[in-house]
Amino acid sequence: MEAHASSPAVKRSRSWGRWAVIGLVGLFVALLVYGLESRGPDNAIRDALTEGRAATAPAFTLEVLDRGTIPSRLRGPLGGALADGRLSLAELRGTPVVLNLWASWCTPCREEAPRLQKGWERWGPRGVAYLGLNIQDLRGDARGFAQKFGITHPSVRDARRGVADSYGATGIPETFFVDARGRVVGQVIGVVSERELAVGARAASEGRVVGTVTGGRTFDVR
Repeated sequence: MEAHASSPAVKRSRSWGRWAVIGLVGLFVALLVYGLESRGPDNAIRDALTEGRAATAPAFTLEVLDRGTIPSRLRGPLGGALADGRLSLAELRGTPVVLNLWASWCTPCREEAPRLQKGWERWGPRGVAYLGLNIQDLRGDARGFAQKFGITHPSVRDARRGVADSYGATGIPETFFVDARGRVVGQVIGVVSERELAVGARAASEGRVVGTVTGGRTFDVR
């Protein structure tokens, strides 16, 4: 004997069917979100620089970790942008930027910290902004690191590493040189040297592509 369409057995079967569909949809959405969050670094910048082309610097808006000490030439574009506790890359359009990815727990970052400070003292007064991008770090630890090494350039904070991924970083430290038009014209993977900082800062000022260079030690965060 066939079950009637309105019988309890049929109703239960239909109910289980609906829940199964909902469960599958939920699983699909969860996998999609996981895939988006774990897609890994974007290689667009490295590919472009390898081919001798500049790449559009990925946009970001992040919490200001440390406002630093701004030289008079940069107080207009940089000081004003930092005032509200949030900084977007778009606010620095028109200013060449040396963007350095770092963390307090990154051992190689300690090696390059004095060089970054020296470069900031040299190029900041010439109108080149130095900006630290602190990733996957605690605020207190990051500020303690900056204080310990006498870092006076400003830094922003990415609690995870989404911005680092958008720039194609596979480790830290990494340094990107962004020209006044908002294009990445150079990159140093690993600890940056004084010479590499000077070459990159000059290239950012001139809007000239210098490509990707492998520097010193790096801390893999993939």
